[in-house]
Amino acid sequence: MLKLRVCGHRELEHIYTLFELDFEKKELLPRLGLHKAMLRGDVELLAVTEEESRIDAAYALVGCRGLYGYVWLKYLDVIPFYREKGLGIEAMRLLNRRYADRQGIVTELTDFSGGEEGESLRQQRRFFARFGYEELESDLTLGGVKDHVMVKPIRGSAAISPIIHRVMLDFYSRVLSPAALERMVEIRPV
Repeated sequence: MLKLRVCGHRELEHIYTLFELDFEKKELLPRLGLHKAMLRGDVELLAVTEEESRIDAAYALVGCRGLYGYVWLKYLDVIPFYREKGLGIEAMRLLNRRYADRQGIVTELTDFSGGEEGESLRQQRRFFARFGYEELESDLTLGGVKDHVMVKPIRGSAAISPIIHRVMLDFYSRVLSPAALERMVEIRPV
């Protein structure tokens, strides 16, 4: 049986290495910024843990405070040994239960492989669509690449276009310095 558990700063140091391997440098949030955001309670680092063995099999980084009732799922990463075993599906179910009292869960998909419609992006879209996520019209670029924003409405609706820019900026401004925010994230005016 799997459960979600909140991780601390020491665990972030170990998990960050996994994030460095699995995510592009252009989309990786700075370690120090994550520590600061965790201290303020703006983000949560969650582990999907097997109860019997107490082994962590997956991790999620979630912006959880002050986002107009939504949460921002920044990273969902399964340990390599556990991949292709359905653990991502179980992790998503646990996340959906944890945040069932929110307006919805927002995530972003970015394909740094060169093309806008790579196989990786299609797989990610199918995975999130399986859980009720809907793609929004987005003018966000992350690290110079078009970012695809998806939302899973829980209590709210999928039509969050009027506030999506605020949600994005609020999430990133809590983890990035103003200079890093300007370098990494670009949102064109509506």
